Amino acid sequence: GGGGGGGGGGRGGGRRRGCRVHDAALAPPGAYERGWAWQRALVGGRLEAQAAGAPAPRDDLVVLQHAPVYTLGTGSDAAEHLRFDPRAPPAPLFRTERGGEVTFHGPGQLVLYPIVDLAALGRADLHWYTWALEETVLRALAALGLAGAGAGREPGAPGVWVGSDKVAALGVRCKRWLTYHGLALNVVNDLEPFDAIVPCGLAGRGVCSVGQLVARAEGRGGGPEEVPGPGTPAGQELLARTSEALLCAFAEVFERIKEFVGEQHARPLHARRALGR
Repeated sequence: GGGGGGGGGGRGGGRRRGCRVHDAALAPPGAYERGWAWQRALVGGRLEAQAAGAPAPRDDLVVLQHAPVYTLGTGSDAAEHLRFDPRAPPAPLFRTERGGEVTFHGPGQLVLYPIVDLAALGRADLHWYTWALEETVLRALAALGLAGAGAGREPGAPGVWVGSDKVAALGVRCKRWLTYHGLALNVVNDLEPFDAIVPCGLAGRGVCSVGQLVARAEGRGGGPEEVPGPGTPAGQELLARTSEALLCAFAEVFERIKEFVGEQHARPLHARRALGR
C-alpha cells in the first residue's frame, strides 16, 4: 500500500491520453539511487505543474532493471524481515517512501515505475490502482502464453502469486493522487538473494520467476537451472518479450497511448514491430 486515501472514482471519459514511456528495460542495470532519483524528479515536476494550475501533462512510465539492492518500505520492520545485519548488508540497503515491506531488486527483474495522475484518470482510488498493477502483470503473463500457469491474486496480499510463490511484488506511493514506485516482476533474475529476507514480510512464502513458468509450460521442470541468465541471448530475449507484454498490457489497463521518449535500447526485431517502432 502507499500514502493517500481511498475513495471511489469513476472512469474518466474522453479520448485516450498519451503516456511517455522511458524504456530502459534492456539497458545495463543501474544503481538503485539513479532510478529512485529519476522518478522523484518526474514526480516533482508534475507536482509543481499541478500546484501552478497547469493542464495535466502526460503520464510517465519508467521501465528498467536495478543492480542488486534491498529496499524497505516506509514502515517495514528491518529487525523482523532481514536475515542479515543491516549494518553489513550483502547488497546495498535503502529505506524508501513506498508502502510494503522488504524486497530485492537485481539484474533480470523488470521494474515498472508509473507516474500516473489517478484523479485525471478518473480513478482516485488506491484499491483500483493496486488491482490495475496486478492486472497489468496478469495480462502480460497471458500474452506470453502463461495463462495456464496458475498466476492470480490473493486477498490481503498485494502482488501476483503462483501458488504460495510471488512472481510480482507491489510497493507504491501516492501524493496528491500522483503515483510513484510501482511493481517488480521476476523474469530471469537470480532468486537466491531473496533467501536473505522475508519477502514482503510474509513468512513461509517463496518467490518464482517468469523464466521458471516458461520452463514448466514447456515441460522442462522449473528449477533455477532451467532459467537463462539475464546476460545470455535467451535471457535477453525473454526480458524483451516480457517488457513488450507489460507495456502493451499497461496501455490497455490504464487506457493510455504509448509514446516512447529518449534513447530506445536495442530489442529483437519482433519486439520493435509489436511496439510499433
